[in-house]
Amino acid sequence: MKITNDIIYVGVNDHEVDLFEGQYRVPNGIAYNSYVIIDDKVAIMDTVDARFTNAWLTNIREVLGDRAPDYLVIQHMEPDHSSSITALLAAYPEVVLVASAKAFGMMKGFYGVVQGERHRAVNEGDTLALGKHTLQFYTAPMVHWPEVIVSYDIADRVLFSADAFGKFGALDVSDEWVTEARRYYIGIVGKYGAQVTALLKKLSVLDVSIICPLHGPVLTEDLASYISLYATWASYGVEKEGVVIAYTSVYGHTKQAAEQLGELLRKKGCQVELYDLARADMSAAVAAAFCYSKLVLATTTYNAEIFPPMREFIHHLIERNFRARTVALIENGSWMPTAAKHMRAMLEPCRDLTFTETSVKILSALNEESEAALQALAEELA
Repeated sequence: MKITNDIIYVGVNDHEVDLFEGQYRVPNGIAYNSYVIIDDKVAIMDTVDARFTNAWLTNIREVLGDRAPDYLVIQHMEPDHSSSITALLAAYPEVVLVASAKAFGMMKGFYGVVQGERHRAVNEGDTLALGKHTLQFYTAPMVHWPEVIVSYDIADRVLFSADAFGKFGALDVSDEWVTEARRYYIGIVGKYGAQVTALLKKLSVLDVSIICPLHGPVLTEDLASYISLYATWASYGVEKEGVVIAYTSVYGHTKQAAEQLGELLRKKGCQVELYDLARADMSAAVAAAFCYSKLVLATTTYNAEIFPPMREFIHHLIERNFRARTVALIENGSWMPTAAKHMRAMLEPCRDLTFTETSVKILSALNEESEAALQALAEELA
């Protein structure tokens, strides 16, 4: 696949993986993207997961023929992008490795590769001349590891963005970019909004026409919309007005309350998404909480605290700097409801949360009193 006349895609699709990074469901697989820049000198941009090394090397040979690459640029050391380094060195022993100093430190730990005379450490603003093409490097620490760099090809105005602007899903599957990119961003990069904002500020002075991420499709049109979404996610801003109802239920009574509240809100014109946290994709539920302006947490009292999937959900929110949202609480308990108290205490580290005046207490099952509270809560949220 040609990106430009001189930049060619040599990545691979992975439909074998079920959990990306051991936790994120990827029913449509994942792409490990790698690119070749052909000029007076040849540069390969990143490698692929070791399970696909042979396919990747075949792609490179089909593009280069008998020609050997001069450089391998390693932007990110996570093994899904770096674990074919040693295979490339075996195939092309004269290749020069280009990476950040921190990346070379990690290379020794992962693969026993020690920085030597054929290795070039680059920093902020450094360049690599290939001929007509020149790569300029920008550091991107904690987007989402500390060694990350991104590369800008001045000639073709192409940004090689490492994990930024990536998404779940192989390239031979059609799905909505925003949904899977949001789930990818919030799950993997979401904690590091300040660092993403700093990178976006650096990139704002560049004239970018194409974005080549390490996962997901190459972005060639309406780049401003992608950058705007990233700016919203990085600043923890509200992407959509609406209500996420995240609930757990043991015998169905809390589920009934969550669904009833959802119907009340929809009748008032609100956009609503419901997630049964014991069954839903947790990363999708977390991403939705960051997407919408309001969040309802509904759970049972369990072992004098809260039901475990709800605790896990709130932990994910806290770890990713959940903030600046309206939150409502619904608790259920047959003899001593304490779930609301524990949920509110867990959320204390989150900044700028506004809790609704109305909360709902269910004593085992809905009755006139708790149904009236649901009505009042729907009024307040709407």
